Amino acid sequence: MTNTLRKGKDIARALVRGARGVTLGFPRRPTDPPRVFYGLLRLPGRNTYAGGGAIKIQRLSQRWPNRPWRFNVLYLVSSRLPADAEATVRQARRRGIPLVWNQNGVAYPAWHGVGWEDTNAVMARLLGDATYVIYQSEFCRTSADRFLGKAGAPAEVLYNAVDTTVFAPAATRPPRPLTLLVGGTQDLEYRLTTALDVLVEVRRHIPETRMVVTGRLRWTPDERACAARAARHVATRAVQANVTFVGPYTQAEAVQIFRSADILLHGKYNDPSPGLIVEALACGLPVVYSESGGVPEIVGPDAGIGIPAELSWERAIPPDPAAMARATLEVAERHGAFAAAARRRAVERFDTAPWIERHRAVFARLRA
Repeated sequence: MTNTLRKGKDIARALVRGARGVTLGFPRRPTDPPRVFYGLLRLPGRNTYAGGGAIKIQRLSQRWPNRPWRFNVLYLVSSRLPADAEATVRQARRRGIPLVWNQNGVAYPAWHGVGWEDTNAVMARLLGDATYVIYQSEFCRTSADRFLGKAGAPAEVLYNAVDTTVFAPAATRPPRPLTLLVGGTQDLEYRLTTALDVLVEVRRHIPETRMVVTGRLRWTPDERACAARAARHVATRAVQANVTFVGPYTQAEAVQIFRSADILLHGKYNDPSPGLIVEALACGLPVVYSESGGVPEIVGPDAGIGIPAELSWERAIPPDPAAMARATLEVAERHGAFAAAARRRAVERFDTAPWIERHRAVFARLRA
């Protein structure tokens, strides 16, 4: 049994005991402050490797600490569910505790493969149990409506947020070659191969261009095999001296990684609402991206350039490397304007302060 599964079952058993008389969660009275449980006994810290929904929970818990035992709000994130989320929700409902459901992406054939219906079935049931629904982008809402069904509870779109006083550009850019960043976890091989092809083309115009690739290489379960394939991809393109793999990084290390680069390349197709993009914008990195999923909503018209893509649920459509390279060169030529627009967009739209305030308003609504 994995540690995650064991922890999930421990939580469910504890909640069952609570139903038999031990007070673990209780309904809110109008005067009670929110005591929020995120479905996990322990949350990852800033100095541990975490991604996606876990980072969102980290940021929320700075304002509302995790309360596994005496809570009056259950807050679950679809991209970071506990092992036995449905049992947790059942026990919470029996005690009159509301569920705030944060909906990210859904499963569909283009990326999930076999079993996508089963993954969606769990999310659909939890969405149906929600007292309030937060979608991470309009694309998240559209895809959830299609594959999970429309929410019966009140709902809104609330994009990922970042502390823009922490995630910020360096005061000065040190002398360095043009540096492209491929961020996040490399869970799709085409993200890496597309980016490497972009690098090859950009180097025809700016030969000293470098690329930094972050995260685990895990497009198959065998990470050693992925690393070997990645090395072959780099060698085939003769860019060994221009590419650096830095591996996974913590939130404490993230800012320095962003500050070491000039442009974020994000070739993932139909990415629903990547927090990576918000962090990059806050650090003044323009984005060259697949114009699909929720990314165009985040980047907007001035903070980067999107490569048009048709919508498909059946197959992934990687962006054309030549088009990405042309966009990268255009951004590099006017980097100052793009970088300023990226920073401005993050500060105006994605700072944590209004994001926390919206959550406070949602929690207050649950009290009514």
